[in-house]
Amino acid sequence: MALKLKIIISSTRPGRVGPKVADWIADLAKANGGFDVGVVDLAEMDLPLFDEPNHPAMQSYEHAHTKRLSAEMGEADAFVFVTPEYDGFPPAAVINAIQYLVAEWNQKPAGVVSYGFVSGGLKAAQVLRELIGNVGMMPLSGVVPIPFYPQVMDEAGIQANEPMIQGATGMLAELATWAETLKPMREKAA
Repeated sequence: MALKLKIIISSTRPGRVGPKVADWIADLAKANGGFDVGVVDLAEMDLPLFDEPNHPAMQSYEHAHTKRLSAEMGEADAFVFVTPEYDGFPPAAVINAIQYLVAEWNQKPAGVVSYGFVSGGLKAAQVLRELIGNVGMMPLSGVVPIPFYPQVMDEAGIQANEPMIQGATGMLAELATWAETLKPMREKAA
């Protein structure tokens, strides 16, 4: 049975490039095999600022948007967060989405693909890696940065160079290894 990989588009702003980056990663994951790939666009989730009256650890959700997010993330075995960098941080939308849940994240590996200009979004990736570790995910040690992203993007999408492809395929292989390794822990917790 294929591992379920959720690729999360963190940016919700108009004109964003996150969907193109997510499509590139999704295509690589499908070609790599071993993954049942789903893309979760936080712009389509339309989550308000956290509004559940109960602590997320209780999983006693009252709102339809939280139940939908819980179902999407709960079925995953692994995640890839696609994030730009806004003032050195990931977008507020992804921080908000992560803080909606607890159990749905636990014992699951997570990779980060960041994009930006000079640093390729590495500051945002580091902040995001810390947050995902704090909520029970296992952040991978490396990040796949895309510096000067307009130079590798056109109307058709990402035109990845060899270092980008090597970094992304390495991340996906590591995700698959960790998702399988952590599977007994997820099953025990269920």
